[in-house]
Amino acid sequence: MGLNHPSDLAAWHRWQQSRHRLRQLRHSVRRPSGAATEKLVLTTYDVEPRLLVALDSSSPTSHASLVEPLTHLGVPLALLTPGPPPALPGRQPLATEEVSSQLPAALRGLRAVVSLGSYLPRGEAADAWAKELRIDSFVVQHGALTPHAPPLPRDARLLTWSDADATFWRSGRADVEHEVVGSQLLWHAAGRPPTDAPDTRLTYLGQMHAAELSRRRLVLAAASFCRQHDATYRPHPSERDKLSRLTHDGYRRLGITVDGSVPLAQLGGPVVSVFSTGVLEAAAQGRDAWVDFPRPPAWLGEFWERYGMHRSGGTPTPPPPRPASEPARRIAALLTEAVS
Repeated sequence: MGLNHPSDLAAWHRWQQSRHRLRQLRHSVRRPSGAATEKLVLTTYDVEPRLLVALDSSSPTSHASLVEPLTHLGVPLALLTPGPPPALPGRQPLATEEVSSQLPAALRGLRAVVSLGSYLPRGEAADAWAKELRIDSFVVQHGALTPHAPPLPRDARLLTWSDADATFWRSGRADVEHEVVGSQLLWHAAGRPPTDAPDTRLTYLGQMHAAELSRRRLVLAAASFCRQHDATYRPHPSERDKLSRLTHDGYRRLGITVDGSVPLAQLGGPVVSVFSTGVLEAAAQGRDAWVDFPRPPAWLGEFWERYGMHRSGGTPTPPPPRPASEPARRIAALLTEAVS
């Protein structure tokens, strides 16, 4: 099993858009005609950057995958972001400006770019510039992979969690090279002992906005499990829209506790979810963790198997293997080698 769209990014975008038609309609009504929807903000930290880092997201997984390695890098650097860049310890920007999709003159000396992929605007621009300059385009894996993941850029150098994930993501393509570096997110979890929080109640990690499964099935699965096992429902941080809030109210009327006040890393008890990486984080931390979903499709069963996730009712998910070297340091070493 592999990606639904192994190499056709346009087809992947069409699928994604088909899953978010209502959201797109709402945005098209609110956004003035002709208004800019995306920005490419270039920040240089050296006169002639050799490495460009494309940051399309400020999420914890993006930060762990792309920003943390920069603390171990000493090479001339530039960032491409949708807005003001994140603070980088020990580095001060030389210049910050909005740029077009044309290769900026300041980046003519680049020797490599790195991103989460070319499916979002900053990663797309960085990969296009890499091809124009004929330099390496690195992609860092930042989350667990389903068949609905976007395809990798052509001729990418993939920095992945495992050989199994690399094989899955390439899906038979011969143009993609890979190095196994592990997950910085899980590295942190493994080094963080379980909290002494007194509440050890089972927590269900919500994924109401997961595009891979119908919202109705996800909502019903969470409600059924929480009622059957007296579990607390923890909303995903993205569950802030009106429909999600109405669903949470419905859960409360069913007697389900809905509580998102405690950060995932600070939960003290066992967790269960459909396919959240939070299951792997909890297992890495030494806590009990399971997955659960009624009548799972074939791809979901394969996903659970690839990541060693155990179903509810059986033994807990074992801690994922921890690499000998910290992933951020390994990523930094590979990027340094590429631009030297």
